[in-house]
Amino acid sequence: MPGVSARGLSLEERRQLAVNLTRVLSLYRSILDAYIIEFFTDNLWGTLPCSWQEALDGLNPPQLATQLLGMPGEGEVLRYRSVWPLTLLALKSTACALAFTRTPKFQAPSEFRENPSQSSRLKAPFRKHVRPKKQHEIRRLGELVKKLSDLTGCTQVVDVGSGQGHLSRFMSLGLGLKVKSIEGDQRLVERAQHLDQELLQTLGKEEKRNPQVSPSPKPLHILEALSGSKVLSTRVVQMHSHRSPHHVAQWVDPRTLCEEVLLPLETSPQGEARLLLTGLHACGDLSVALLRHFSSCPEVVALASVGCCYMKLSDPGGYPLSQWVAALPGYELSYRLREGACHALEEYAERLQKAGPGLRTHCYRAALETVIRHVQPKLRRPGVQGIPRVHELKIEEYVQRGLQRVGLDPQLPLNLAALQAHQAQENRVVAFFSLALLLAPLVETLILLDRLLFLQEQGFHSELLPIFSPELSPRNLVLVATKRPLGQAFSVLETEDTAAL
Repeated sequence: MPGVSARGLSLEERRQLAVNLTRVLSLYRSILDAYIIEFFTDNLWGTLPCSWQEALDGLNPPQLATQLLGMPGEGEVLRYRSVWPLTLLALKSTACALAFTRTPKFQAPSEFRENPSQSSRLKAPFRKHVRPKKQHEIRRLGELVKKLSDLTGCTQVVDVGSGQGHLSRFMSLGLGLKVKSIEGDQRLVERAQHLDQELLQTLGKEEKRNPQVSPSPKPLHILEALSGSKVLSTRVVQMHSHRSPHHVAQWVDPRTLCEEVLLPLETSPQGEARLLLTGLHACGDLSVALLRHFSSCPEVVALASVGCCYMKLSDPGGYPLSQWVAALPGYELSYRLREGACHALEEYAERLQKAGPGLRTHCYRAALETVIRHVQPKLRRPGVQGIPRVHELKIEEYVQRGLQRVGLDPQLPLNLAALQAHQAQENRVVAFFSLALLLAPLVETLILLDRLLFLQEQGFHSELLPIFSPELSPRNLVLVATKRPLGQAFSVLETEDTAAL
């Protein structure tokens, strides 16, 4: 999907983009603020201009993906079946033009072409217990952190919100970095330590199978051994056991600085620690905490953060951060807008192209909401636990199960004619949801742009890079910040490595 490149924008260009975003979001706030489960109760279709209704009504899912979202299927040519109103075309064009591009600069062959569950770019020990999406993420972010560490002379990487330690383990045992991983859940810390030992045992077994070869002192010797070019000795395993990530169970409060984040593992030869902070999908305020530590602490000289869960940002406190955005009219982003910004646009477009029966879920849930409010008017938008195999159910069967999920009588008499009339509008529900999804990247762009401006207002240097394939990882923009200018060196971070690790 086309968009504006976040790389190399001047301060004035960033400020003007923020102005444009707040203006556009103010114009279409009603679409973004709507809950799709209220499609029927709030007559969301009727809130659209009549000319939009005429253009969108009757479009099937693949046509919505191609004509509205601008994501045609392979070999498909964009053809409008009717003349669209200029206002709708302007919305589509503006949404594409103002959102940060999510397409990585590199175009590498798919790492999952041979096996959809195993990255061909990551060696087996680093893939164990790791899902394909995470394999892609830890490899790409780990490689970027390694390059950034080399460029800034960092002595230690701090992985905040490290979970089971997959990224930390790859950076330390795979890329030779000195890593401290901080996680607030003690159970996840214990799991990470267990997985560290598993990997070290794997390396030990490799050495036992080939005890003849002398070890290499190079930090990346493990990678050479795993690729089959060399083998490990006991001394190398012991050496790298000291390179295992240092795991700490510690809750990082986004409102205050955490001393544990800043503590060096050991004193550097130069006598001072130079820390690089990273977080893979640091949830909500945790990504803000990384920004605050970077901006406030002289020990932290670089940052590589991929945020997520924008709806969990504190209000106020988590957004806005910059003085510029806070002074703009219409800068406010409600919970609903921030939640919508976390949707997977590319994944949904692929679902539209396949036109599977699973697309009817939103229509079914919206129909259920009409029944719930008829029975109990004060009960609005209750959470409905997942109902298995929704697409195989008749709408009345889904409603009965949904009533039971929210504590209402599933045997209530239902108006089957009304439910079937709702089901007949399935494509309208999908079209309205697609409209909101078209606008959602603008919200994410404004949140991330606010962070760039916050850092620039303090004299720091920052860029946003699309690092992951958006089809695999929807939140794929990494914020990279340094305290000294890197100039053209930033382009090094965007390149794709060719070696399989």
